[in-house]
Amino acid sequence: MPHGILPATLKTWLAKRAAGESLIAAPAQAADSKTDKMTDTMTHNRSEQMQTLTAGITKAGTGIEGISWNILGQTYVPKSLCESSFSWHATFPPGTFVPPHIHPTQDEFIYLFEGRLDLWLDGKDFVAQPGDVIRLPMGQPHGIFNKTEQTAKCFFWVSPTRRLYDLFWAIHSMKEQNPNDVVALSAKYEIMFLPPPPQ
Repeated sequence: MPHGILPATLKTWLAKRAAGESLIAAPAQAADSKTDKMTDTMTHNRSEQMQTLTAGITKAGTGIEGISWNILGQTYVPKSLCESSFSWHATFPPGTFVPPHIHPTQDEFIYLFEGRLDLWLDGKDFVAQPGDVIRLPMGQPHGIFNKTEQTAKCFFWVSPTRRLYDLFWAIHSMKEQNPNDVVALSAKYEIMFLPPPPQ
């Protein structure tokens, strides 16, 4: 993808913002009830099993329990999980992004290993380079974008975990990750998506 050319998904997302459309779906438009029941049961069980952090090493190239999720075109590999924190390795292919959203109950951090990430943080634009740490306090709106031709790799962590691990399972389990359904589902797991920022 040539630098400066946005993928169709990002163009659609930005066009909806320019038109003043909301990405927040009515509950009836959320993922089908069968999927909701399956993911609610699966994630509820996982949440109840969450305990204190155990000592050990999560080896390079692997996630806990061999898990790897597809989330909005990115690959997330969970590295640690306990009640007080949750971490994952993320790979952002060119043109992928996480739309502006708020974590009302968590602080979030990102350490960028390689590539570049453009960020929208509380209404302002920033650029992160390898070695940078991005700090995202709870309640502060933020969006994360790979607008380059190169893959970006980074390490995320949140504190406390709350329901984010469960949300990633629920999104990964969706038949189709269309924006309205992801937004509606995320609200059930304490993540609130916002309309895209103005261009």
